[in-house]
Amino acid sequence: MSTKHFVTNIDKLVIDALEALTLTNPDVLYYKNDKVIAKKSHDPQTHVAIISGGGAGHEPAHAAFVGEGMLTAAASGWIFASPSVAQIERAIVAVAGPKGVLLIIKNYTGDIFHFSLAAEKARSRGIPAEVVVVGDDVAVGKTKSGKVGRRGLAGTVLVHKVAGAAAARAESTLKEVVAAAKEVADNLVTVGVSLNHVHIPGRKIEEENIMAEDEAELGLGIHNEKGCVRLQPIPSLPDLVKTMLDQLTDKTDADRAYVDFATAESVVLMVNNLGGLSPLELGAITNEVVGQLTSRGLRPKRLFSGTYMTSLDGPGFSVTLLKASDIVLKYLDAPTKAVGFTPGSVVTADSPSRVIVESAAQKTEHSHTNGHAKPSILDPAKFASSVKLACEKVIAAEPQITQYDTVVGDGDCGYTLKRAAEAVLSFVTSSSTNISPTVSTLQDLAETVENNMDGTSGAIFSIFLHALATSTARFETVLDENSWGSAATEALKTLYAATPARPGDRTLIDALAPFVETLAAGEGVKNAAVAGRKGAEGTKGMNASLGRAVYVDARGYDRVPDPGAVGVAELVEGLAGL
Repeated sequence: MSTKHFVTNIDKLVIDALEALTLTNPDVLYYKNDKVIAKKSHDPQTHVAIISGGGAGHEPAHAAFVGEGMLTAAASGWIFASPSVAQIERAIVAVAGPKGVLLIIKNYTGDIFHFSLAAEKARSRGIPAEVVVVGDDVAVGKTKSGKVGRRGLAGTVLVHKVAGAAAARAESTLKEVVAAAKEVADNLVTVGVSLNHVHIPGRKIEEENIMAEDEAELGLGIHNEKGCVRLQPIPSLPDLVKTMLDQLTDKTDADRAYVDFATAESVVLMVNNLGGLSPLELGAITNEVVGQLTSRGLRPKRLFSGTYMTSLDGPGFSVTLLKASDIVLKYLDAPTKAVGFTPGSVVTADSPSRVIVESAAQKTEHSHTNGHAKPSILDPAKFASSVKLACEKVIAAEPQITQYDTVVGDGDCGYTLKRAAEAVLSFVTSSSTNISPTVSTLQDLAETVENNMDGTSGAIFSIFLHALATSTARFETVLDENSWGSAATEALKTLYAATPARPGDRTLIDALAPFVETLAAGEGVKNAAVAGRKGAEGTKGMNASLGRAVYVDARGYDRVPDPGAVGVAELVEGLAGL
């Protein structure tokens, strides 16, 4: 649970966030006293108005969905609190006219009371008004939810989109728009999961809401309320998604079988970020959900993946399924100028075929052939054994290197080295790999590192290894330590042409250079490895001149050596058998 915020005055937070919409969408008006956002260009004489709203804290819902092709106005309450009747009336007065107004709300008691009363007061003034209540949650179940019914969750956004597209047609009547909205609302199911509750800015921390590191909650709402089931330990993503899809689609679960997808013309999927997930993690979740849904024979025709309805910065996601007709798909595909809405994508049968996976052999099958037989420069067994030991040492050192990089970098150095070492280890130990005694092995090894090692370190290692392969190509016999030293010296010169890093700059060069220089001096690989380790340890207390370490607190330099240099030291010690 994140408890630090840039804005701690929650009233000012809501008011200012709403005002910001006038900066991002030129077609909205902000009725500040009533916290209402309205579409400026709407003509109530010719078009049905669509109004929604609810408590703040669910952004981009609801106010950022005001725009051509979606909502006409939205009334915002304070965080997690329903707007008042007076606020909703202000929204109605701003945009409603003879064509009528549809109020779309989530199934929460405060929203139902306030919006229903506002609709009744609008009718008393001669404005046709209807209300559609959305309840798409499946987690609570029919038995427990009883008279209250299902909670409204992220699926409500799809009702907004369809109703807004229908209302964008001047020929649409209020009755037709209501029918379109109800069709979506009646065929929606949603379930959510989160790794923790949220902290409302400016309020005290609710200790009972803090979840353990190994806990998650399934079936939570969007107002920081507890979920239906606490999961401990946290399931793997595939297991978690399976449980969620079971709740959404299992026809044998009488308590949750709200929609029968077996008869669906089309299935629409929404994977919604509850506010605290990175786009990277949401992408991985979306891929898992689509894959499992497709394996159930429910390949989605439309996919919406993004941040649609949040619970502040909730570290979780929800999955929504919609049983859709062709006309609903048409409305979902219709354009909108609402700044907070991420358009969906069309998922076709050939979508998986657009993912291309090439083996290393396919990528390099022509790169090492020049029509001439290559001399043997390696002893395959000894080479594989040395490289294997080097990789194992780097992998074992990952926690320590990561800890060092957390102090003086961004914490990824250990994982970067480990990932490359694992790939190289697989290359030299795989039964499908035939270690050649020729330079082709070094070329393949360099390609393996290049394809599996990211960042600046990956570039440095790749340049050095490719240059090493080029340097060894001139030899006609199996390389001894002196030959390796000569080739490594040339490779280091090539590397120096690509980077300004030199010994003393607190980089991996501080370990690599003394290793190469000692090897080239004929002192043997073991002494060279000792020199590399000494160079790495010498970076402790050294100021950084290059790389991301330049930007971090310099006090960390005195506590730990350079992580990349330590990785090189582990590598060369493995090669030397130390």
